[in-house]
Parts: sequence; C-alpha cells; structure tokens
Amino acid sequence: MKLAFIGDVVGKPGRRAIRELVPQLLNQVGQLDAIVINGENSAGFRGITHRIFQELIRAGADVVTTGNHVWAQQDIFRFIDDDDRITRPANYPGKVPGRGFSVVTMKDGGRLAVINLAGQLFMAAFDNPFQALDLILPNLEAETDFILVDFHAEATSEKIAMGWYADGRVSAVVGTHTHVQTADERILPGGTAYITDVGMTGPHDSVLGIQSDLVLKNFTTMLPSKFQVASSNIKMCGVIIQIDEQTGKSTSINRFQLSLL
Repeated sequence: MKLAFIGDVVGKPGRRAIRELVPQLLNQVGQLDAIVINGENSAGFRGITHRIFQELIRAGADVVTTGNHVWAQQDIFRFIDDDDRITRPANYPGKVPGRGFSVVTMKDGGRLAVINLAGQLFMAAFDNPFQALDLILPNLEAETDFILVDFHAEATSEKIAMGWYADGRVSAVVGTHTHVQTADERILPGGTAYITDVGMTGPHDSVLGIQSDLVLKNFTTMLPSKFQVASSNIKMCGVIIQIDEQTGKSTSINRFQLSLL
C-alpha cells in the first residue's frame, strides 16, 4: 500500500501547488492508495473554510488534517461535524466539535485510519497527546491495521518522543506545524515510518509562508505588522510511505519537494 502525506498548505499559493503538483506527483510515483493533506493554514495562513476543504478534496485528498488554528475561520463550525474526511486534534480538552480521527476507504478497498494530535510544548493547553493516542488506538483495532498519525507540534523532542512511543503500534507518525522539512525520515525498529516535519506547501521565499519583510519588521522593531502570505518559490512538500498490506508496518518513507515553475 502506498500513500502520500502532504505538508501544511499555506494560503492561496499552497492551494495552487496542490492543484497543479498533485498530478505531477502521481506521474512520478504512480497510483496512490490514499492522499492525506494538512490544511491547517490553507485559508489565508490560518484555518480552513468549507470551500477550501472541498477544493483540497477535489484535488485528491482523502483526509484533511488540521492543528492549533483549526478554529480560526468561523466557517469551520458549519461543516466539521458533518464530514468525516476532516479532523482536528484529538487531544483538545473537553467536548469540542469535530473528530480527532477518521477512518476512510482507500482506492484499493482497504481502510486507513488517520489520527490528528497536537503537541503541548510551546503550544496551547492541549491535553496529553500520548494519553490521547492510548485512548484512541483500541477503538481502531477492529477496523484497520493501517494507521497514520499527524502530530502537529512545535518541539522536535516531543515529536521524536511520539515516534518512539507509537513505534510498532501505528504505521506512520508524521510531524507537521513547523513548516520546515526535516531530513530524518526513517523506519523505526517496530515498523513505524517517522519524520519530524514533512514541510510546507506554499511560498518558500518567505518566513514560514509569510512575507519576509513583514516578519523582519516585527523582529527588528517589535512593532506589530499585519502578516500576509508570500507568493514566490512555491513548493509542495511531503512524504511517500509504503506499508506492508499483511502487517500494517511501513517498509519505506521518502520525502519529496516539487516546485511550481
């Protein structure tokens, strides 16, 4: 089984990259059984709307994950309870709209579970993501052996710890949120594919997708500035993961970066 996970889509440039580069990716790697996209920043850098969610689905996404900005657009409350192809972090405290994991039927007829978790270090006051994983996994055992975790977190140490904690229990743990693709992809001893961050889909001549001059003004003067999404050097970043159909364990993980000309 082969799936793609595509990193945080930033604004209109990121959405354009998805539309134009997903077909190019398919030409390069062949048929994919599933595509998962993090849409956390797809609506003007923060959040997602129903229209944009549908745009990502039409472009090939089977599941759209989010993160700490999931509630940034009011439109999210209109549809997050009604469509199981979008997730929010499962470890939000209390009862909140939406779902923290999704199980979808892949193109080959198999079932893929996608769990969405958020980190605690340097983030909002989320519940413990490790305990949240423990609570979710028993619910999925009867449904599928193919489980992917999107861990939306700031700290490298917390992401690596999650990889080791989940090793042998899920097919893959992929990090999102920091927008910089890391070069540490590997298969852990228990058969779990891991990468600290899959990277950003959007304008890379920027500071994490934002116009660099606006960010520099903020850093050098401490004066507030209204951030705007940059527009140049647009790339789509992500990973291709191969999973053994008999065991649910991963056999390879390879990162990619595709550029718009």
